[in-house]
Amino acid sequence: MPAALFSVFDKTGLVPLAQGLQDLGWKLMATGGTLKTLLGAGLKVIEVADYTGAPECFDGRVKTLHPRIHGGLLFRRESAAHVEDARRLNIEPIDLAVVNLYPFEATIARENVSFEECVEQIDIGGPSMLRSAAKNHVSVTVLVDPAQYDLFLEKTRADTWSEADRRACALEVFRRTSAYDAAISAWLERQTQLTQQDGKPDGLPEQLTLNLKSAQSLRYGENPHQAAGFYTQPGARAEGIAACKQLQGKELSFNNLLDSDGAARVVWQLDEAGCVIVKHNNPCGIGLADSPTDAFLKAQASDPVSAFGGIAAFNRPLDAQTARAMISAFWEVILAPGFESEALEVFAAKKQLRLLETPDQWPLSANGLDLRGIGGGFLLQGPDDAFAPVSQWEVKAIGKTPRPPDRDLILAQLAAKAVKSNSIVLVRDGGTVGVGAGQMSRVDSVDIACRKAGDRASGAVLGSDAFFPFADGLELAAKNGVTAFIEPGGSVRDNEVIEAAQKLGVWLFFTGMRHFRH
Repeated sequence: MPAALFSVFDKTGLVPLAQGLQDLGWKLMATGGTLKTLLGAGLKVIEVADYTGAPECFDGRVKTLHPRIHGGLLFRRESAAHVEDARRLNIEPIDLAVVNLYPFEATIARENVSFEECVEQIDIGGPSMLRSAAKNHVSVTVLVDPAQYDLFLEKTRADTWSEADRRACALEVFRRTSAYDAAISAWLERQTQLTQQDGKPDGLPEQLTLNLKSAQSLRYGENPHQAAGFYTQPGARAEGIAACKQLQGKELSFNNLLDSDGAARVVWQLDEAGCVIVKHNNPCGIGLADSPTDAFLKAQASDPVSAFGGIAAFNRPLDAQTARAMISAFWEVILAPGFESEALEVFAAKKQLRLLETPDQWPLSANGLDLRGIGGGFLLQGPDDAFAPVSQWEVKAIGKTPRPPDRDLILAQLAAKAVKSNSIVLVRDGGTVGVGAGQMSRVDSVDIACRKAGDRASGAVLGSDAFFPFADGLELAAKNGVTAFIEPGGSVRDNEVIEAAQKLGVWLFFTGMRHFRH
């Protein structure tokens, strides 16, 4: 008579599987809450403590750590010596282990959870049984996911369950246990850092293990010849793109996801109703206003040509008025924390348009880390989530015109932070009017931003992600009518830039904080 051992936290599909096996003549064993569930369903089940002769102890911390359990999973059926040891030690074979783990990842993702609560959700017996069964998959089947139950039962009934199937199940076990261990070590390392650094989570992990699961297959990557997918951390709280709900439109592509994240990261840093339009992972338009409609109109007016085919993100729900203002143009994706029913009716005319309903906040990075691959390894850094407040900026030159409002000063610097380096952004009246991105020379970025702005450069505020190495960039922008400049300072030629600003009668602010984005 084959024997099955059940010990699960997630009891999805448990009873149908156990009932099916009992109908096939299997002997069933179980622990704790799993036992109660099966007995409550009217099944005949042996308690593991009765089988081992060792009662559960230490509040259930020790239940299955026993030679009769691990011996029954591990001994090799084809080895005469193993079979003799099992007979001598009265260890019966266990042919199936159905085990899933305490929800450690979900526990640490909760708000205000205590250290002690997290520790109690570190499963010991579960991973041990999983690994024992998986190691001996030549003879033993191990199921770690309820999604595996139906196929196993179907093939067992048909007597077609094979060693290849058991090996595939073993692979799933080692994937799961490696992810589980990585989550524990990453969490514990972070707790240790918090303790050692007086509550400041500034340090990077000594060892980083990436354990990600495919959440979505993508048609291709940035280009058709590149394979691609979207991966998330198993068990972690869904946030960002993973927490979005697609309401209509085609399947999202690699570039759609990348640009959607870029737009949402910026828009959720805005306090007022805002719209951010992104093209090729660079904001080409940002608008602030009292309503989403007016914010959109400002953002689109920044660079209507570049906005075509872009991604538009909002930090307020969209109404029909905004939808009607947008519908005549081509958009790849529109993101907002809600869509009124009339807005959905308007957008429904564009069946290919992707609409994403977002959460009410957006992370600046995945798990607080910015990870990039390079030849031979990876670069790891914390997110650029800092921003020097206006009150801490140094005024290096006082302009002939009135001081610009803080609203425009902040937006210019926030936008420059989001644009790829070298970045120059011109802002006026709560909206961008010119963006120069990704140039090797800062003065070239200034030239592009001014040309994009045209006459709108007059009276604009310029935000720069890094210092001006020479005065030429400031002089060019001032020639086009820019009246205020924000940059971090720190160049060996700062004095030349300051003198030029004072001579030209423009405002110059040093923030003391650089925002390169390569």
